[in-house]
Amino acid sequence: MAVYKLGEWDLSKISKDPKSLEFKKKITEIRNLAIKFEKKKRTLDPKMSSKTFMNILHDLEKISEKMSLIGGYASLSYSANTQSDKATSLMTMTSKLGSDISNKILFFDLWWKTRIDEKNAKRLIRDSGELAEYLKHKRLVAKYSLSEPEEKIINTLDVTGISALVKLYDKITNAYQYKMKIRNKTKVLTREELTNFVRSSNPKIRKDAYETLLSKYFENKGVIGEIYQNIVLNWKHEGIDIRGYKTPISMRNIGNDVDDETVDSLLKVCRKNSPIFQKFFVQKAKMLKMKKLRRYDLYAPAASNIKEKNYSYDHSVKLVFNSLGKFSSKLENFAKRVFDERHVDSSVRPGKRDGAFCSTLSPKITPFVLVNFTGKSRDVFTLAHELGHAVHSQAAQDRSILTQDAPLPLAETASTFSELLLYDNISKEISDNEKKIILSEKIDDLYATIMRQSFFTIFEKDAHSIIGQGTTIDEISQIYLKNLKEQFGSSIAMTDDFAIEWSCIPHFYHTPFYCYAYSFGNLLALSLFQRYKKEGRDFAPDYIEILASGGSKKPETLLSEHGLDIRSSKFWQEGFDYIKTQVKELESINK
Repeated sequence: MAVYKLGEWDLSKISKDPKSLEFKKKITEIRNLAIKFEKKKRTLDPKMSSKTFMNILHDLEKISEKMSLIGGYASLSYSANTQSDKATSLMTMTSKLGSDISNKILFFDLWWKTRIDEKNAKRLIRDSGELAEYLKHKRLVAKYSLSEPEEKIINTLDVTGISALVKLYDKITNAYQYKMKIRNKTKVLTREELTNFVRSSNPKIRKDAYETLLSKYFENKGVIGEIYQNIVLNWKHEGIDIRGYKTPISMRNIGNDVDDETVDSLLKVCRKNSPIFQKFFVQKAKMLKMKKLRRYDLYAPAASNIKEKNYSYDHSVKLVFNSLGKFSSKLENFAKRVFDERHVDSSVRPGKRDGAFCSTLSPKITPFVLVNFTGKSRDVFTLAHELGHAVHSQAAQDRSILTQDAPLPLAETASTFSELLLYDNISKEISDNEKKIILSEKIDDLYATIMRQSFFTIFEKDAHSIIGQGTTIDEISQIYLKNLKEQFGSSIAMTDDFAIEWSCIPHFYHTPFYCYAYSFGNLLALSLFQRYKKEGRDFAPDYIEILASGGSKKPETLLSEHGLDIRSSKFWQEGFDYIKTQVKELESINK
């Protein structure tokens, strides 16, 4: 049996040398294909045959794949060594190339969205096979498009309007320096450095870190609050008043290809189940030997007094394989392929990008996975998570590059499901102390990715509904504080300084209503896992079919074909039923 060792990935199958003649030929080929494609602009005709239309789409796929390989190679090289001048230069060059190619082929997207009549569009969609949903969704979004001159005006004004406001927010907040006393020495910290102290095992340091962060935003609430109000007004004026969307959140829902009804159901169930996490916070206080958690203690390591077990890399990889294999040998083989082809970068080294990700360049190429493995239990779950993404991509490898990727709300399904399989596999073989660590970390993550994100969205809905009616920044803060108090109930001691926390959340400024996608993806995986626990391995074929669909079907349609109604509260409740069992299990070992 193979022994898995920490190391770097092998990119040689994409290219051996970006300075080589072969690499330059690939770039020339992409440019030539784009120039050739651009000439099709003169031949576009709503009455064209389905065969002609599909040939155009196949040309588009070819350009997309070849560009993805070049851009992906540059991105992966840079991630492996962010300090490399060679990799940085390659990233700059391929970004420019990508922009040039996009501009040359953009005309077809605009033609399909706005220049073809409904009758011919339906005819071409009907004959487009797996690309039907891709084409339908583009047409749906197009219903909210304006004329070309109007779109140009909005694009031009956005540069000095909403885009400028977002840049201004980033520029102001990224320049903040945080002075905090640590061990009797005052240090000047970045936000990232400061945030690390929020997870300190020392309660005073946690409190000081939060107070330092929140006080900086409170001092500047006039400016950053005004920026937020103008972003919200811009979102409303353009989206509802000009484009004709039904509600502010509908703009995001349509972009995610999900129905308003589905998202409403999700948020209602999240709201109803907040007591489950409140019970967890009571247990966490007990683990920390506190009467009650303060909001400052939310992310405190609950098991800091317990020695954490270290996992070897080889053992960790095989644990993940085994967990997947107990569910489906097909999924295990997908995961093994990533290692067999040396598509994993796992070692910790200077210059390498931090964090973890999975990158799919093409349906024809096994995904690449980056982790920074240090042997902690969290690293084992991160490995399972990213391999879950890799499994998802390979399950959909027979799809077009235009439909291989699942829509955003489905994108975390396989990654979260893989983590659940891993926990299910090891939970019976670990000590109670180790289980306390893993279980508390796991429920912490479930809170952060499900409950917190859904309440973020609930806050946004409330804020968007009142801004523009003479609302003050303090009133927005009070809405946020009320939101927090509903989340936590009496389980956490809440102080008023957290009222300004909303202004610290970049998603609210960058991408309104984005956050519920985290809740959606994670709860979906939990609900699917509950079904697996009821049906056993008989559920595996259904699950693999869901993954294999990629983005070729609308989420409601795809899941209804497998007996799952994501518009119903019952479906989402199944995910919370699983969380409830985990909180009870923690309670039983925490006596």
